[in-house]
Amino acid sequence: MPLQVSDYSWQQTETAVFLSVPLRGVCVRDADVFCTENYLKVNFAPFLFEVFLYAPIDDESSKAKIGDDTIVFTLRKKEAVLWEALSVSGVDKEMMQRIREKSILKAQERAKEATEAKAAARREDQKYALNVMMKIEDEEREKIERMKENERVKATKELEAWKKHQRKAEEQKRIQREDKLHQQEKQIEEGKKLKHKSFPRNSTSKNLATKGRNSENIFSEKLKEDSIPAPRSIGSIQVNFTPRVFPTALRESRVAEEEEWLHKQAEARRTMNTDIPELSDLKEEEKNPEWLKDKGNKLFATENYLAAINAYNLAIRLNTKIPLLYLNRAACHLKLKNLHKAIEDSSKACRIMKLHLRLIHPTKLYKMMLRRFGI
Repeated sequence: MPLQVSDYSWQQTETAVFLSVPLRGVCVRDADVFCTENYLKVNFAPFLFEVFLYAPIDDESSKAKIGDDTIVFTLRKKEAVLWEALSVSGVDKEMMQRIREKSILKAQERAKEATEAKAAARREDQKYALNVMMKIEDEEREKIERMKENERVKATKELEAWKKHQRKAEEQKRIQREDKLHQQEKQIEEGKKLKHKSFPRNSTSKNLATKGRNSENIFSEKLKEDSIPAPRSIGSIQVNFTPRVFPTALRESRVAEEEEWLHKQAEARRTMNTDIPELSDLKEEEKNPEWLKDKGNKLFATENYLAAINAYNLAIRLNTKIPLLYLNRAACHLKLKNLHKAIEDSSKACRIMKLHLRLIHPTKLYKMMLRRFGI
């Protein structure tokens, strides 16, 4: 059984009632307050306080303050009248039960109405937001359509202008062709007239020339027979060429690059002569370090770093003096976060490049630099 709280105090004005209910250890989260127009209840286990109000109140504007082991209510009256007492007198148990049930039903109805109103307000907000969004999308669509139409009109104008320009150019070309043909026709006609005028003179000169030529044939045939030289004797001419590995002439070749390529090929052949199990399954063209380097570059581009490292490893076993192989393998290790191996390969590449620069003759190095920069 809950303990009924009876030591409460209250005061009133014409518009409000101030009620103070003492509860030991009361807490905001544990106190259950229920208030309607004619009924007020506070449930705080094991305490219970309820009162059937003398006159109706405005429960929406009424307030309750919990603190210091006390609940203080500020109840706003619906009518500005002084009450004779806080609760209605002469209320039996049945009437109390009816008032409780009526208050609960009314509170449920109000809660339902509030929920429906909240849902309706939410639907209205969603509808408004949807309408605003549709309006914005329509404006954006219209803007895009206007831009498309403007671009279409602009492109149409440019196309018409280009067609007009092309027609003018074709018309000018046609006029030029006609003028050229007309000039050629004039020249042909003039040439025909000149030939027609000079024909008799040419015929007489031809006759004279033939007569003179016939008179000279008797002596010229004998002279021709005496002036014919004897045929040449058969012989052979030897031509010595500079020995070249490549089919190009020496003036067209790149000696430094060709010597380096030959050196790499010789070193690769020496390596292939050794017993390397990985080379047994490869084709003859796949045993070239340059081919393996290109294969590793393609695998690196597809982010298959482990396969690229394998290709570079085999190329390095074939030729250990190509710095690009070490640099490319260092890039793969850097992608795989193998920082120590990346540093090691970069250092090897730097050492090989320094060694190459020391071995190259200064004059040859100067020529290579001139060829590299196109001077």
